This record gives sequence, structure tokens and C-alpha cells, in this order.
Amino acid sequence: VQLQASGGGLVQAGGSIRLSCAASGRIDSRYAVAWFRQAPGMDRVFVAVGASNRHGNRIYYSNSVKGRFTISRDNARNTVYLQMNSLRPEDTAVYYCAASSSVILSNLRSPDAYADWGQGTQVTVSS
Repeated sequence: VQLQASGGGLVQAGGSIRLSCAASGRIDSRYAVAWFRQAPGMDRVFVAVGASNRHGNRIYYSNSVKGRFTISRDNARNTVYLQMNSLRPEDTAVYYCAASSSVILSNLRSPDAYADWGQGTQVTVSS
């Protein structure tokens, strides 16, 4: 599946931005869709993921964004969103979405588990 991330921009600290990840194909409940981010000179790190298995829906966040960011999915539009509130300068990064139909639960936070990636969208938070 091809992914297109959008919605980034420049925002002041305390502000909000909503990122979108639009898929070219259908991303049904088989797909885990995650957001990662990469700051200059740093590794790509996990932000949030939504996934489903036979036990139900699973949503996980990194500790640094928990309570401020919300991941959601519109299956009818094949789009996953990342609502980012109370933004901080340390949230500045390029944000990537990624999808996989075969990632296991224990690997949801690992970028190596995802084969399909969007191109990234820059989020800059000024102090």
C-alpha cells in the first residue's frame, strides 16, 4: 500500500496540528498503521500506533506524547490521523506514517516491522 502523509507545518508551542496519512489502497483492520518521527541527527522513533487482532483494537503511544496526541482511523477514507495537541519544541521532527498487515503485537513500536512508509511531513514547533 502507498501512503501519503500531510498536514505538517509551523506552530507555536501549545498549539495543535492534525496530520493525515492517506493510503492508496484499502487499509482494513488487518493493517497496523503507525506514526514515527525523526528529528535532525536522531533515529526514527515511535510515536503512536493503532492495530487490531482477534482480541480487539490496540492503540499505543510513546510516553513522550501520551495524553497529548491521538491516533484515529477512518477506514471509509483509508486515512489515519494524528491529532497533536499541546505541542512542544521537542516535538519538532519529520513525521512519517507506516503500515503493515503482518506486524505482530510485540513489534508494533519498531520501525523495522513496517514495509510501507509515507514520505514524511515536517512539523516545527516554535518556543
